Amino acid sequence: MRLLTIGAFAKASRLSPKALRLYDELGLLTPARVDPVTGYRRYAPEQLEQARLVAWLRRLGMPLARIQHVCTLEAGPAAREVRAFWAEVEADTAARRDLASFLVGHLSWKDPAVSPTAKPLGIRYAALSDTGLVRESNQDTAYAGSRLLAVADGFGSGGAPASAAAVDALKRLETESIPAGDLLNLLEDAVEQVKQAVNGVARPASSSEEAGTTLTAMLWTGSQLALVHIGDSRVYLLRDGELFQITHDHTMVQSMVDEGRLTPEEAASHPQRSLLLRALGQGADGTPDMRLHDARREDRYLLCSDGLSTVVPTDEIHRVLSEISEPEQAVRELVALANGSGGPDNVSCVVADVMEQRRQR
Repeated sequence: MRLLTIGAFAKASRLSPKALRLYDELGLLTPARVDPVTGYRRYAPEQLEQARLVAWLRRLGMPLARIQHVCTLEAGPAAREVRAFWAEVEADTAARRDLASFLVGHLSWKDPAVSPTAKPLGIRYAALSDTGLVRESNQDTAYAGSRLLAVADGFGSGGAPASAAAVDALKRLETESIPAGDLLNLLEDAVEQVKQAVNGVARPASSSEEAGTTLTAMLWTGSQLALVHIGDSRVYLLRDGELFQITHDHTMVQSMVDEGRLTPEEAASHPQRSLLLRALGQGADGTPDMRLHDARREDRYLLCSDGLSTVVPTDEIHRVLSEISEPEQAVRELVALANGSGGPDNVSCVVADVMEQRRQR
């Protein structure tokens, strides 16, 4: 068998000799032969396929340890591993894109050259939380005020106090003035206080039992809504007659949909559809999604726990939000729809309408 020199192998595989020496040291791509005197490496032509795979995976940005694992797999499992890795990259990119969008909006709002010329806007709102027809107690917390809209869905033995603590920790934002330049820092500080509050009350009765809460909240700033989202409660926006989901579920099933391993229809009935990847609580990943939304007159926002979104079809939610004008009546109808579908979970809804404020004379 004719072996290739390290230089020839590097040229054929699109890997540098330096990279090949590193991969040899890591056991990722071991030469077919190493000269015992000179230490010179030679490679077999059939090693080119693995070398090219390593080069391609490195171009994807995959860490060396994960590449080593992929190289031990058969073609099918290796393809699934690459698909899973890329889904993680896209999720991370999406999170950074949201942060970039948040910062652009934050800095634009802070820019003195950008002065609002439109008429001042306000919100009218209503909140309702219900135990449902199956659960013995309500672990949800729903809140709506002149500045803060929030839904938290508790889980575990300490779920109810955890959800209440999360929302209570945000309520101080109702009374604080919010200078435009301080919004980002204010939200980050508020999230840290929420985490501390939840950890203080959601300690499970036994080490094997988890307890915590999701949190989806929007802070009204007068012309924008700042979103903080952790978990699988949702925010929908009704604008110009169309309904948009503007949050992304932090669940195992949603990640499988993102990776192409499940269809949305399969996800709806998956037995692990409530398994959270992010939440607030001891040991949980509480990294929030944060973004700004420019408000428009006649926008309508719905914040809801999964007790609504998992049992009531989206077209029915759309119908209620479109046809019922009063927020109080809308939240009652949405809760009734959830209970009419069996009420298997606690259900919480907040509806907020953006409207033109009347100028005081």
